[in-house]
Amino acid sequence: MTRPAGYYDVNYGQDMAIVRTSLHWGVLISFFILLAVLPLFLDAFLLRIFITMAVVLVAALGLQLLSGYAGLYSIGHCAFIGTGAYITAVLINSFGWSYWLTIPVAVLGTMLIGVLVGLFSYRVKEFYLIVATLAFQAIFLAVILNFFHDYLLHGEGIPLHRPFFMGINLLSDTYFYYYVIPVAVLMTFLARNIVRSRVGRAFVAIRDNDLSAELIGINIFKYKLYAFAISSFYAGLAGSLWAVLMRNVGLSDYVIEYSIWYLALIILGGLGSIPGTVFGTVALVGIKQFVLWLIPLLSTAFSPSLAHRVGPGFGLLSWSLPVCIFLLYEPRGMAHTWEVLKSRCQNWPFTYGI
Repeated sequence: MTRPAGYYDVNYGQDMAIVRTSLHWGVLISFFILLAVLPLFLDAFLLRIFITMAVVLVAALGLQLLSGYAGLYSIGHCAFIGTGAYITAVLINSFGWSYWLTIPVAVLGTMLIGVLVGLFSYRVKEFYLIVATLAFQAIFLAVILNFFHDYLLHGEGIPLHRPFFMGINLLSDTYFYYYVIPVAVLMTFLARNIVRSRVGRAFVAIRDNDLSAELIGINIFKYKLYAFAISSFYAGLAGSLWAVLMRNVGLSDYVIEYSIWYLALIILGGLGSIPGTVFGTVALVGIKQFVLWLIPLLSTAFSPSLAHRVGPGFGLLSWSLPVCIFLLYEPRGMAHTWEVLKSRCQNWPFTYGI
């Protein structure tokens, strides 16, 4: 991390710190204060968008650790999210469990399935591993639809209710915001420290060159399983959050299109970057909500025979086109753009910045 001249590390604590300067601390504390008071100034629609961003961020962090840092690309991430959501929904709806007890079960169950899928990484990699995760996505849908249809699907899905926390009903989005945002912040902090740990450095080594990583003593298979387990941990937690956020669990939220959407999110934000995951989440969730607002207006400009095709086509184009543009002109994503802007501001008015 670049810092102004005159800042020196005089002990290991300062060298390892994430927040390095007083300015960084001021910005961070101000950001937390802003998050705390935000519900006081937002209407219900905007508050729901921020809650959605927080849940999506938790899920995207798991995929970032798996694909961005470990280099194990997956297009079955929504199947893991759906696994956590369905475990939560079934335990609550069919067995009468408390929501708070279902969270560790959903997370551990999803991690177990993630490790089982990760076993394929011992023999296959790159394109073939992508196909394996695609196969898991198809297996997830097939199992839900064919083997547990009557048990898992009640009409349009499994209905849920928001839980209580210390006597407070989280049915209100304002109260639910104060539950989801701390979870997202904590998971972001955890992901940032994972990539700085021995495990995170092993992920990067495997991503850059797995043969070289093995030659220096890294157990590739073990750390690949770690990557799948950690990613599934995040996905299971996000699925549990998403289930109670939507108050309904149905297959429409866990199809392959959304798995590709999550992969596009981390590409747009920047592979191998935790801040990039935040940027990508804000960008794509914001685009999605803007499109949902814009489609009814666009539909009125077309004939009735074409109006029903405008929504799906424009929705797909709205997030795929920005990803293509970034891949062409800024393949390192929004995180690198942010670093360039910071460097230019630090070097202004000189022109020898990045």
